[in-house]
Amino acid sequence: MRTRDGRTVEGTTDMKVLALGGAGAMGRVAARVTARLPGVRELVIADRDPDAARRTAAGLAAHAAGAGAAGAGATVRARRVDVTDQAELEAALGEVDAVLNTVGPYYRFGLDVLRAAIRTGTHYLDICDDWEPTVAMLELDEEARAGGVRAVIGMGASPGVSNLLAVRAAALLDTLDDVYTAWPVDVGPEPGDAALVDRDGAPAAAAVHWMQQISGTVAVVRDGRLVQRPPLGPVALDLPGGRRGTAYTVGHPEPVTLHRSLRPGGDAASLMVVRAGTAAYLDVLRRDLDAGRLGNETAALALDRPSLRRVLRAGARAVRFGSPGSLPGFFAAATGRVEGRRASVLAQLTGADALMADMAEGTGVPAALGLAQLLDGTVRTPGVHPPETALDAERFFADLARHRPGVGVTVGA
Repeated sequence: MRTRDGRTVEGTTDMKVLALGGAGAMGRVAARVTARLPGVRELVIADRDPDAARRTAAGLAAHAAGAGAAGAGATVRARRVDVTDQAELEAALGEVDAVLNTVGPYYRFGLDVLRAAIRTGTHYLDICDDWEPTVAMLELDEEARAGGVRAVIGMGASPGVSNLLAVRAAALLDTLDDVYTAWPVDVGPEPGDAALVDRDGAPAAAAVHWMQQISGTVAVVRDGRLVQRPPLGPVALDLPGGRRGTAYTVGHPEPVTLHRSLRPGGDAASLMVVRAGTAAYLDVLRRDLDAGRLGNETAALALDRPSLRRVLRAGARAVRFGSPGSLPGFFAAATGRVEGRRASVLAQLTGADALMADMAEGTGVPAALGLAQLLDGTVRTPGVHPPETALDAERFFADLARHRPGVGVTVGA
């Protein structure tokens, strides 16, 4: 059943979805999966570049036609939307039931898009990977509840899958002390889609985000309290299965939301699993960012095209940084007590190397599978939620395994 304004009533299967930023690398993947979700009648590919939006929509339509009637999904069309144009944004949001927002960096655009979705009564999901707007978005919970809007923030690989792994790890402990989530930078499979610069030579949004989150101060949990500390702090880990090494703190939403949901009594942080030389080069960029010699965009370009001077500075500092050792690339780890004894738990995906080596696939696929739970009413409570309090984790991992056969979860102490 639909209301007079054309919106779908929760529980029906005739949904209209706006893929905001749907012509971008991660947006295209999320849109591809969303177009095949049960109950999605229409998918609007929205981008500030209308030609790119039309190309993406045409490609999805052609893919659906090639799949035949049994694989036919949503009707797909394109629309120009510039998220900095409030009237244009709200007009697009007002015509759909839900929005999947993949427009980054989120420290610039995330909060405004969520506010617009709440004003227009549009259910919302994003892949926000900046901790600062995560704090601000969570503060919109009461406003979203009053408007009946269900919003899930930070549902990609990290954050997103990482949060759900952390929940699985913590569930094996009677009391939780520390919880860490980690993602690989240059260990494990080589990234298949991690371009630092766009086709036009501008720094990619993901690279700009990264520079924001290795500079200034970042959110971490210390002794059960959410505090701010400089990034690239070393964390030595001794995990089940003899996995040992050092990883480094980075600004990300996980400690912000896991502090609220799991309430660790000790420490929590998002970590990068990175080689010592790369960590040293990131530290050089951090120091130049903090000194004002670089901005986020110029630092992202310097990451793509290192200067000899910065390489030499990093080389001199590399001996100060510990090795990742035998740490896995993408995981969540929790420590605490079981029946009074100290215990450590490691949760990680298995069979997911190809998925997680491709940034667009590793982020876009989980976003669409999270959206499925938002659309079908599994996420029932209005408000602004992190993945771990909104989504059914068991169902998510089962859906992921169906979408990517061979992918599973191992949790062990």
